[in-house]
Amino acid sequence: MALSLGQKAGWGLADMGVVVFVVVKQLLVFAYLTSALGVPVEIAGMATTAVLVFDMITDPLIGYLSDKTHTRWGRRAPWMVVGAVVMSIGMVGLFSVPAGLIGVAALPWVLGFFVLATLGFTMVSIPYGAMAGEITQDPTERSAMTAWRMGFASVGILVGGALIPGIASGSGYSVAAIAVSPLIIGAIWLSVFATRRAPKIMAPSSISPARMLSLVFANKAFVLLAVLYGVMTLAIALITAGLPFAAIYLVADQGDAALSGAAKALSVLSLMFASFTVGSILSQAGWVFASARLGKVGALVLGLSLYICLLFGLYGVLPSVNVTAVAGMFVLAGMTNGSYQQIPWAMYPDLMDVTRAKSGEAIEGAFSAIWLFGQKAANAFAPLILGAILATYGWVETTQGVADQPVAATQALHVAITLVPAGILAVSIVLLVVFYRPLARKALNVV
Repeated sequence: MALSLGQKAGWGLADMGVVVFVVVKQLLVFAYLTSALGVPVEIAGMATTAVLVFDMITDPLIGYLSDKTHTRWGRRAPWMVVGAVVMSIGMVGLFSVPAGLIGVAALPWVLGFFVLATLGFTMVSIPYGAMAGEITQDPTERSAMTAWRMGFASVGILVGGALIPGIASGSGYSVAAIAVSPLIIGAIWLSVFATRRAPKIMAPSSISPARMLSLVFANKAFVLLAVLYGVMTLAIALITAGLPFAAIYLVADQGDAALSGAAKALSVLSLMFASFTVGSILSQAGWVFASARLGKVGALVLGLSLYICLLFGLYGVLPSVNVTAVAGMFVLAGMTNGSYQQIPWAMYPDLMDVTRAKSGEAIEGAFSAIWLFGQKAANAFAPLILGAILATYGWVETTQGVADQPVAATQALHVAITLVPAGILAVSIVLLVVFYRPLARKALNVV
């Protein structure tokens, strides 16, 4: 049964709420620890990574439990409804550090609530990803669903990367987190409501966790794609983790153009994310079209190649005093990033169908857990890697938001958010073409 437009869009809506927290954990927690609480950069990197490693460990458990869940609302909805609330409470708590707690002394408070928030995130993201393989088996329909998802995700990026920093700069991080919590919960709950009549598998899986994992890992094309998506995500996560620092130390607004005035009002970071979001939204229909014409692998290779060109362009532009030029570059960055956002998420459910057809087992939760494992591993280690790079070159932590940095440290930041990600994406392209494409041909008989 074909999905209605409302069901496709409704499924995509949940990602608006999910991505707000994704951006917060990738963009703001590391910077919050080092620039607001005065935690040394290498300790902040290790602490952030430790929480995100915990997040990775919970993925298979939540995937297994969601496959085994049996309720009148299906296997996925209850997890998403409860997880949205847990995630929001944790996010508000981690930014509500009591007055007087600074430096390393603030870590137990922040990390405790960060753990709670990431657990809530997993309770939503794993069942949500599993739904892509459960409510339809049409590859074209999945591309359309993913376009809706990434369109709403772009709004989430705007909220997480532009609105929250804007509110935080005036009223504090805690107020900003409280302000966006209804949006997070509302988007996820409305998505559950909109898809309540979509096709779903009601019967819980009866196989053991070991059997689930063996079936997933037997799908070699899926496993390789999950690894490659993690590699791609490492490149994006390095950029995201470094952006708050780039907005302070690599971009200075000294122009008189209208866009420069907007930068002064919104902050450079907020403006960059707003520009990025515009580009991402504009690109979604284009990547659906490219996937239909070039195949999903071909379209992804094209998008990643353009991303590499854009990163070399940013390397040449930064440091910059022209916020107008930087904002324009971030519109283009959002358009190229649209391929990374959309296409892999439309590819992996097709591979889930292969295992279901061969084994008869509906274990989309287990697949979703392994799929997100690579992404979360990259997001976990990106702050650690960036923190180690900056610490090596003498980065100075502060409680005042900005500090005088050694020239070598800002140069290291410059390379870490441009040339290093470009190299990682280049490796991803080679692995996609040389190793993944033949496996996909064999498994799906399409490219």
